[in-house]
Amino acid sequence: MVILRKRIAGLSPSTLERFVLRARRVVHLRGTVNVLVTNSGELRSLNRRFRGKDKPTDVLSFPSPAVERAKASIAGDVAISAKIARENARKLGHSVADEVKILVLHGILHLAGFDHERDNGEMARQESRLRRQLKLEVGLIERAEPRIRSSTGKARRNRPPGAKRRTS
Repeated sequence: MVILRKRIAGLSPSTLERFVLRARRVVHLRGTVNVLVTNSGELRSLNRRFRGKDKPTDVLSFPSPAVERAKASIAGDVAISAKIARENARKLGHSVADEVKILVLHGILHLAGFDHERDNGEMARQESRLRRQLKLEVGLIERAEPRIRSSTGKARRNRPPGAKRRTS
């Protein structure tokens, strides 16, 4: 089920539902994924309640317990901040609809058991491969990669080959 509490240009609930089904298939995740696109206040509240972090975030994933997953065939829930998705899309030069899809894919990978904070890059490799397969822009993990020094000594983002460079 998809709930859009905040409107996203070019993204209807049915369009996002189709994307969720495609993303689930490519990740090989069984069970229903519920997606909520809402405001940053609600994401902040969820982040505080479930992760102990009193700040808004772009995406949160809530895997169903194994017993519920087997019984009800529910993989879990993904919550997305429409405001942060808009900000990210503007900074990165792609549509908000694409940004929401990138966030959904990231959340689905977490529901499938991936954890970029502890897996030595496995989730990043999967996300990168799946983004290309789903024709999506730069993903969350790549954005968070540390900056590296260029030959001129200036810090620059370590972009993957083919990633667009923003000029402004």
